[in-house]
Amino acid sequence: YPSLTARQNLAALAGLRGRDARTAGVDDVLGEVGLTDVADDKVRGFSLGMRQRLGLAAALLTRPRLLVLDEPSNGLDPAGKRQVHGVLNRLAADGTGVVVSSHRMDDLEALCSEVTILATGRVVFSGPLGKLAAESRELDYRVRTSDAQAARRLAGGTDGVRIVDDTGTPRDGGPLVVRAQVPALDDLVTRLVTSGVAVRELAPVVSPLEAAFLALTEDRETQR
Repeated sequence: YPSLTARQNLAALAGLRGRDARTAGVDDVLGEVGLTDVADDKVRGFSLGMRQRLGLAAALLTRPRLLVLDEPSNGLDPAGKRQVHGVLNRLAADGTGVVVSSHRMDDLEALCSEVTILATGRVVFSGPLGKLAAESRELDYRVRTSDAQAARRLAGGTDGVRIVDDTGTPRDGGPLVVRAQVPALDDLVTRLVTSGVAVRELAPVVSPLEAAFLALTEDRETQR
C-alpha cells in the first residue's frame, strides 16, 4: 500500500496471517533486505528496486520452505543486487528451496546450481549449471597480455584456436579475441606463459551460460 510505510505494510501482512507484528519478525526481515533505514518511509516514495526488496521481505515473513521469484534483480542497483543475492544464498544454505525465473544470465550464474531452459514452450535443457557450461560450443575469449604481437602469433599457431573480433571476423591490432573450446584455450595459455608472455586478462566475451542458452534456443528456432 503506497500510503503506508514499509514497516506498516509488513505489519498488515503479518496481521492477515493472525500474527502480531512485534513477534512476526518484521524488523528482522527489513534488516535482511537492507531496508531498516527506510522502514518508516511511505512506500509511494520507494524506487523500483526498493519495492523489489520490500516484496522479498514480505515473502520472508512466512519463513518459507520454498521461495519462487520472478526477476528478483529487476530495478536493483549493484548494492541492492548484492544484498538480495546474499539473502537468497543464505536461504538456500539453510535448506530453503529457491526457484528463480530470469532472463538475466548473470543472476542465474551467481545464484543457481541447476537450470532449466525453455525454448518455444519446451524444455531444451535441465540439469546442473556446470554440465550446461561444459556442453557449450566454442566460445569467444578476450585476451590481454604483456605482448600483443607475440600473443597474436602464438594464438595463430595453436591448434583449435581462431583469432576473431567481436563480430567473428579477423582483425589486426587491438585487444586479442580468440574463439576456442576450453582444451585449446588451455594450450594457448600454456604457450603464452612458457614464452614469457604475461596473461593480464582472460575472459569470455559472452558468458558460458549465455552462449549455451543462445545455442540451445537458436537450434530450436531453426528446427521449427
